[in-house]
Amino acid sequence: MKFNNGTRNVPETRIQKVCGRRVWDSRGRPTVEAEVHCADGSMGRAIAPAGASRGSREAIDLRDGGKAFGGLDVGAALANVNGEIAERLAGMDVCEQAALDAALVALDGTPNKSRLGGNATIAVSLAALQAAAATQRQPLWKYLAQDNEVALPLPQIQIFGGGVHAGGRIDIQDLMVMPLGAWNFATACGMAAEVYRAAGELMRSKRKLAGVADEGGWWPDFSSNEEALDTLLEAIEAAGFRPGEDVAIALDVAASQFASGSGSARRYRFGIDGREFDSDGLIELLMHWLERFPIASIEDPLAEDDTAGMQAFTKLAAKRMQIVGDDYLVTNAELVKQAAADRACNAILIKPNQAGTVTEAKAALDAAKQSKFGTIVSARSGETEDTAIVHLAVGWNAGQLKVGSFARSERLAKWNEALRIEEAIGHGAQYLGRRAMARG
Repeated sequence: MKFNNGTRNVPETRIQKVCGRRVWDSRGRPTVEAEVHCADGSMGRAIAPAGASRGSREAIDLRDGGKAFGGLDVGAALANVNGEIAERLAGMDVCEQAALDAALVALDGTPNKSRLGGNATIAVSLAALQAAAATQRQPLWKYLAQDNEVALPLPQIQIFGGGVHAGGRIDIQDLMVMPLGAWNFATACGMAAEVYRAAGELMRSKRKLAGVADEGGWWPDFSSNEEALDTLLEAIEAAGFRPGEDVAIALDVAASQFASGSGSARRYRFGIDGREFDSDGLIELLMHWLERFPIASIEDPLAEDDTAGMQAFTKLAAKRMQIVGDDYLVTNAELVKQAAADRACNAILIKPNQAGTVTEAKAALDAAKQSKFGTIVSARSGETEDTAIVHLAVGWNAGQLKVGSFARSERLAKWNEALRIEEAIGHGAQYLGRRAMARG
């Protein structure tokens, strides 16, 4: 990626200083914040998020181990930011994002950012992008878009959190809503807020209200996974919306989290239901849910190494819904191309920290668009007040955005930023709604 609006003074956009500090994420755990300072006084800042449900092939966060903060401190990653990363990037043109990110990749020298730490590289990469936008006196979304068309994304908003986001209380990781019938982003947020409120009231009336999960969704107190789906459907109706028309359901199954074995020995175990399936059995259950509930999107329905299962499910369901690869694709362009050839899914979750640099994340998004996949820019369960991913979703015209629930400030910071962007665009602002969904 290279941006040049015709007014750039290269000496003024040289990187003068890179520095990092330890800050804290939404779980109260240490993470990396980076700043990139330019010769003209412009500065960009970014914070690395952290996932709980992680694909085995994604970039690795560098943690210190030991006793401090449960072994999760980031002193080594910060030393890399303040040391060799700062030294390597000094004097480079901040507007040459691809060159900066290539320098980070070469400096790290591993396939998964394990030497410098993916938390160090993504914080610096995003901070450089923010600094570049600042040198052009533009908001990040506009800097990314240049003269290309943009639209406000269709949101996926968590109502119930499960899986590793809620102590395994239910097996499905995210039960979300998609406001397909909204006519703009502001209306979409209002619809989600009504469903979230209705779900809380339903749980309170049933004496099942037990707080919120990692991403702000209601903490599930259900006796089965299907009860969670029933309650979500009930909440959509209680909020006054038509299920599947105004508001649809999206699931993140995160099947790798409850899978074991491989090949003919592979098993998927639902702890709350006390049931075990092979790949065919899990697919049969998911297809049953598709018949019963207005589900428009399913993420990671099979495990990250169950390509045959992903292919079988996609063959059955792709004409009617979006099948999203997260752990299966880990924001990797080559894996996207292979999945398209295999017909193993039809959409991708873009998580910049899975890739480790902005350029690699954009390459995955571009590969997905070339394959006519749906593209969803996503936050992580361990989040911060950083709103960069909202600007990526708009500036890259991704079409969809997933940042968690409609509660907790690290989540609302992102939804609110999208509202500001919609207002800044003005009367010409587009909201894609159901047009953003992958089909086939």
